[in-house]
Amino acid sequence: MNTTLQTIKYLIADYLAAALAWTLFFAYRKYSFDTNIDNLYQSVIGDQKYFYGVLFIPLAWWVFYSILGTYNRIYRKSRIRELGLTFISSIIGVSIIFFSLILDDDVKENSQLFDFIMVLFFSHFTLTATFRFIITSFTAYKIHNQIIGFNTLIIGGNGNATDIYLDIENQFRSSGNKIIGFLSVNDSPDYKLSQYATHMGSYKDAVKIIDEYAIEEAIVAIDPSEHDKIKSIITILGRSKIIIKVIPDMHDILLGSVKMTAIFQAPLIQIYPEIMPQWQVVLKRLMDIFVSIIAIILLSPVFLFTAIGIKLGSKGPVFYSQERIGLQGKAFKMLKFRTMVQNAEENGPQLSSDDDPRITKFGKFMRKVRLDEIPQFFTVLKGEMSLVGYRPERQFFIDQIAESAPHYKLLLKIKPGITSWGQVKFGYASTVEEMIERLKYDILYLENMSIAVDIKIMFYTLLIVATGRGK
Repeated sequence: MNTTLQTIKYLIADYLAAALAWTLFFAYRKYSFDTNIDNLYQSVIGDQKYFYGVLFIPLAWWVFYSILGTYNRIYRKSRIRELGLTFISSIIGVSIIFFSLILDDDVKENSQLFDFIMVLFFSHFTLTATFRFIITSFTAYKIHNQIIGFNTLIIGGNGNATDIYLDIENQFRSSGNKIIGFLSVNDSPDYKLSQYATHMGSYKDAVKIIDEYAIEEAIVAIDPSEHDKIKSIITILGRSKIIIKVIPDMHDILLGSVKMTAIFQAPLIQIYPEIMPQWQVVLKRLMDIFVSIIAIILLSPVFLFTAIGIKLGSKGPVFYSQERIGLQGKAFKMLKFRTMVQNAEENGPQLSSDDDPRITKFGKFMRKVRLDEIPQFFTVLKGEMSLVGYRPERQFFIDQIAESAPHYKLLLKIKPGITSWGQVKFGYASTVEEMIERLKYDILYLENMSIAVDIKIMFYTLLIVATGRGK
């Protein structure tokens, strides 16, 4: 499917809606100031402010919608949900325009200002919602009639997989899933689903199959006897930017974990590749930049104090950089204050411990209050790390962790951080086993990522720094 073309349709529709809404508002505003205008049309188009508005305000709406994630998952929009989101975004956007451009208008009565904001809101919301409803309805028609669809892979080949396949194929209205085939979980001479769909190999080949067949969705439909493979399956699927759906059991249904988006679709728990809403992703990055700049400025005296302490305590450079693995498995150089003696790893990569003789006296103090992490604010500014994430590790240790905990690689979907839930709850790890123990907190963070959680983690990190309770 051509997602670029679909996005362009939405962009054009939103631009036209915003431009028309501004035109209606501007005409009403002109008429309100002078009801004796002979030629309202000439009065509007003859005003330079109108042209500035009709050119730049729709562009501002584009930026605003992009921050909200409006143009993500462009083919997967519910008309009712889209109506609600358009209503909320119109309230917020029109309020911003009102307080930045309209509030200082010279009006006879304050009630005029209320009339202005209502006219702008209702015209913008009505036009935007109408244009979007037309596009979304036309797209839904093509999906329901299987004119367009999403290449889908089923993981599993027995009873549950067959049931979900038949559910999808016999839907009252098509959900758009085009079943390309299935991947088996266990070796078997005969798979029940093979009489309906093509067996394409083992789930271990999922990444290759997803790339080769442009898979957009994977449905995990394994039988209870195969549940021991679920972590491995989700970890492998998580390496690709696809939507993952899993069949719920009765426990999930009773807990309310199953969220339906369409009446006629099969009951599935849906996992989107986006971990946070787009507006929170943007806000998180802005917070990273702002806090890092402020921290670097305010902590500049601490930089000097720490540098002197390192130099007086042992021979060697003040800083050291080390290759770590971050977002999407890409390597980057992490900068820290040196807490160990020179050539501390001349015999190869080693983890540190509480009584590690390689750690200098001043280094122990720095670790207690996290002073050694301060230079990482520069790495955050570069965009290779975030304020909050997970502790980045070297490839040497990642390979060892992944042998026992393959789900570690799920963390590579996000940026590593200066601090983390694992660091707050567990602290530094001195063995691979402790790394795996700490991993559960980082996975919890991954599943609960939000700006609110980030703020909580930063607050508790500051408490650790203030009390010197760092491990």
